[in-house]
Amino acid sequence: KGGEPWNSPVYSAYDDNYNFYWTSYIENQHSKNIRENKNVFIVVYDSTVPESTLGSGVYMKGKAVQLQERDVKEITKAAQLLYSRKGKPSRKSSEFLGKFPRRIFRFTPKKIWINSKGNVNGNYIDTRIEITKSLLKR
Repeated sequence: KGGEPWNSPVYSAYDDNYNFYWTSYIENQHSKNIRENKNVFIVVYDSTVPESTLGSGVYMKGKAVQLQERDVKEITKAAQLLYSRKGKPSRKSSEFLGKFPRRIFRFTPKKIWINSKGNVNGNYIDTRIEITKSLLKR
């Protein structure tokens, strides 16, 4: 609510429009934060590369929302994306509504950057290049 940053690693899946989806317990701090302040910054990167080598990273600034009962079709789609990524059968949309403790959240990027490498006086530096969604290739 106060605009303080909060880092929360989540398991996610995305659709063809680069909307990211994840499930979270509604009482988790990051879930509460999104209900209070929809401004979110997401980083997706390859943490397996050795230090000082260029791993792939995508940085996104946008809006996140908790999907509601009016979003049942999108909840169904998001659950299918998430559970197929895990190799498991999808849960019913009703399991993310009402008395159930978890919800599905959607992040929609407004600005996107990828990382690049640079050099300042012989020193490796990590830089960012802004891209548009239309330039992204699947």
